[in-house]
Amino acid sequence: MQPVSRTRPGRAAPPATLLAVLLAVSLTLAGCRDTPGEPVTIRIATGSPTAVYHAFGESLAAILNRELPGVRASVVVTAASAENVRLVGSGRAELGFTQADVLPAAPGADPRVAAIARVYDDQLHLVTSGGGPVRTVADLRGRRVSLGPAGSGTEITATRLLDVAGLGGDRVRRTRLNLDASVAALRSGRIDAFFFSGGLPVGAIADLASGSPTRIVDLGAWTEPLRERYGEFYVSRDIPRSVYGMDPITTVANPNFLIVRADLPEPLVRNVTRLLMERRSELAAAHPAARRMSPRSAIATSPLPLHSGAAAWYRAAKP
Repeated sequence: MQPVSRTRPGRAAPPATLLAVLLAVSLTLAGCRDTPGEPVTIRIATGSPTAVYHAFGESLAAILNRELPGVRASVVVTAASAENVRLVGSGRAELGFTQADVLPAAPGADPRVAAIARVYDDQLHLVTSGGGPVRTVADLRGRRVSLGPAGSGTEITATRLLDVAGLGGDRVRRTRLNLDASVAALRSGRIDAFFFSGGLPVGAIADLASGSPTRIVDLGAWTEPLRERYGEFYVSRDIPRSVYGMDPITTVANPNFLIVRADLPEPLVRNVTRLLMERRSELAAAHPAARRMSPRSAIATSPLPLHSGAAAWYRAAKP
């Protein structure tokens, strides 16, 4: 029996090469969906609504929704880095932002998580009242200090700094407030200082400085002790007068990454990586920290491996 032709009368069958292309496209789209016809859900784990991760994540979600048909992206408010890693690793988020010092030290220690890019450096702020007694880290002894919420990168970095400064244990009266609550508590006198780690500028700190006398304490002397004890990703970075209108200081910084579920399909992650890099000017309009991204710096994601989709895009881009 001859096979039944499924082409319409008077029309030639499509060439084999075209059929192959159509099949590849169909398989790619199917691989990016949980079930055929369902939108691809991308939950982006961020941080406080007034901090950098959230602004960056909202802009990225808008870009993905606009430019990737069939994708439904949204942001998730979290305590930030440590919680974000847990959410992505457990499959409760697809993308997330994290500081490098939150990640396991050994490459490949969590096979469920990979990197898309190193995005910029987080800078540790120690914020206090302009007329208050806290001028150095040593002045925190016996005082009320917020270390950031439990599950945040701020909490991890600040705790390590206090330890190397000899202020571990109960030498500081610790509380764990998110950024907005920390600002409110400092304004009302319920705390003497707070830590926050974020890209420049941090909007809530800028608002605080514009409305009341505020000081950011110099932390530059603690970079080397932190590097010696915890890892070489800690570096010194300046916060110039132009950022907050205060005296320039040097502080501790460490890289942060956009991370991804390791099991996400390669074509999807490749497109996310492409848009992350190609829409840098739009992301920078949401927050200036995005201007520091580039394909050349983005691939420095140790101790995390790049996702295969991200690696494929960078290879083609030849940064």
